[in-house]
Amino acid sequence: MTHPYRTHTCGALRPQNTGDKVRLSGWVHRKRDHGHLLFIDLRDHYGLTQCVINSENPAFKPAEDVRLESVITLTGTVVKRTPDTVNALMPTGEIEIAVDTLEVQSKAEMLPLQVNSNGEFPEETRLKYRFLDLRREKMHANIVLRSHVISALRQKMIAQGFLEMQTPILTASSPEGARDYVVPSRVHPGHFYALPQAPQQFKQLLMVAGFDKYFQIAPCFRDEDARADRSPGEFYQLDFEMSFVTQEDVFAAIEPVLHDVFVEFGNGKIVTPMPFPRIPYDEAMLKYGSDKPDLRNPLLIADVTSVFEGSDFSIFAKAIEKGGVVRAIPAPATAEQPRSFFDKMNGWAQEQGAPGLGYITFGPEGAKGPIAKFLDADRLEMLKALTHVGEGDTVFFACGKEKATAKLAGLARTRLGEELDLLEKNAFRFCFIVDFPMFEWDETTGKLDFSHNPFCMPQGGMEALENTDPLEIKAFQYDIVCNGSELCSGGIRNHMPEIMLKAFSIAGYTQEEVETQFAGMLRAFCYGAPPHGGAAPGIDRIVMLLADEPNLREVVAFPMNQKAEDLLMGAPSLIRDEQLKELHIRVVMPPTKAEPVLARGAEKK
Repeated sequence: MTHPYRTHTCGALRPQNTGDKVRLSGWVHRKRDHGHLLFIDLRDHYGLTQCVINSENPAFKPAEDVRLESVITLTGTVVKRTPDTVNALMPTGEIEIAVDTLEVQSKAEMLPLQVNSNGEFPEETRLKYRFLDLRREKMHANIVLRSHVISALRQKMIAQGFLEMQTPILTASSPEGARDYVVPSRVHPGHFYALPQAPQQFKQLLMVAGFDKYFQIAPCFRDEDARADRSPGEFYQLDFEMSFVTQEDVFAAIEPVLHDVFVEFGNGKIVTPMPFPRIPYDEAMLKYGSDKPDLRNPLLIADVTSVFEGSDFSIFAKAIEKGGVVRAIPAPATAEQPRSFFDKMNGWAQEQGAPGLGYITFGPEGAKGPIAKFLDADRLEMLKALTHVGEGDTVFFACGKEKATAKLAGLARTRLGEELDLLEKNAFRFCFIVDFPMFEWDETTGKLDFSHNPFCMPQGGMEALENTDPLEIKAFQYDIVCNGSELCSGGIRNHMPEIMLKAFSIAGYTQEEVETQFAGMLRAFCYGAPPHGGAAPGIDRIVMLLADEPNLREVVAFPMNQKAEDLLMGAPSLIRDEQLKELHIRVVMPPTKAEPVLARGAEKK
């Protein structure tokens, strides 16, 4: 045994190694003291091996004293376990190591969290001691899964002829839907770089440069608030772009990649067969109340505005007269539910900011509920036909402006699917959402804005931009959705300068602003740009779904907390005054209630 640390890993030994002299190194995972025998489960990246030390062995006392998670090196002989001591749950469970010598490589202090447990610990503790958290079995497995998924994605893209290329991290600020992280320039006082929200412009420029198929596992940076499916600060995506392609060409490239990865790493769950369903945005908002529909949920929302138009139910009828709509959400086999079920749904709707959630039940004695008496027999039959409900079912209603009503109906559909346990089990259900609106009305600013990616081609091109109501224009934009999570956005790009300028002008940008903010891309389009398109599936969300985790932090090695703080490394942090001077900037702290704004370094008078 010439190697100082190990001849084998802690997951390698099997009965055929019986009698071999071996050396193992790893972390003390568990200890069990049986008096004259001390058992140590030794762990490394590859697995666990049980090691046994006799009380007469000089190594017994140091082994007895060593704390859990200390790093040790053991030498000994592989011994076959007796049948009654075999651990079938461990790959190495048929053998153990009879220890001859033990050397402590590194002592561990008292642990702030238990590594050999999957118990719950405070998030602050887990992130501050992330190096310990990552030693835990589930977390370690998640990061290994992430590595394997990225490797598979990379191999599948290369097999299709895509070239892996890198784009800059320091770039120019760009209005892409979120706040930029900015980096001050030392050599250009008063000027700033931005970290890329995505490699959008660069990958399009690569197509203009004549590269036919590009991809990278791209880091993206956005200064936005955290949520379960979105990390604050940074995230990674499979970014790709293709030249001379239609929308269906892009779908044909990414569908098999995602399908095969989810089959390979999905633990036997059902995966939507190819081709994935294509659902127009307007249909998605009507049937599912969301552009991220969970297709495991069988419930379908229906437009029942016609049922209530001119009806005796004045609340809905008056809303319809003012341009409102009524959406119906079926709830199968709930007509006999206790009153508390309906009160709970109504209370939930009020928590969402709605006045309530009206309903009608269809039982053996006919239609009942607070709304039923306002509809005659013909309207009730129309309602049943539109919602496909029958005896024993319930219909819930949302009413108001179309956008808000669709959202409430979508949330109610999700709520009912979960409450009634209707979601399909052990399945990954994919779809493409297509035909997104090119523009939307921003209620906050009172102006038109891009609804999605500003660099996508409007359907109908220049003619549509010049002759169609902007709110009616569709774009060659699409999302890939799985189980209610948006995995990917993409589009066929606008590669014509005149169309780009016109589209941005509709969104309120002057030609000068476009030429300033997108100078490189606009200039490139003036020298022969191919039609091109692509997409960017999110790595973190893919792994989150495959690992069946509820939060992205469970599949990222070193995530930030919800306040965008790195508790392990202490970021963000203050920097020295000398550094501020080098960058030609000063820090102006926000005022407290009691004092005015002061620049860092300024004195109070």
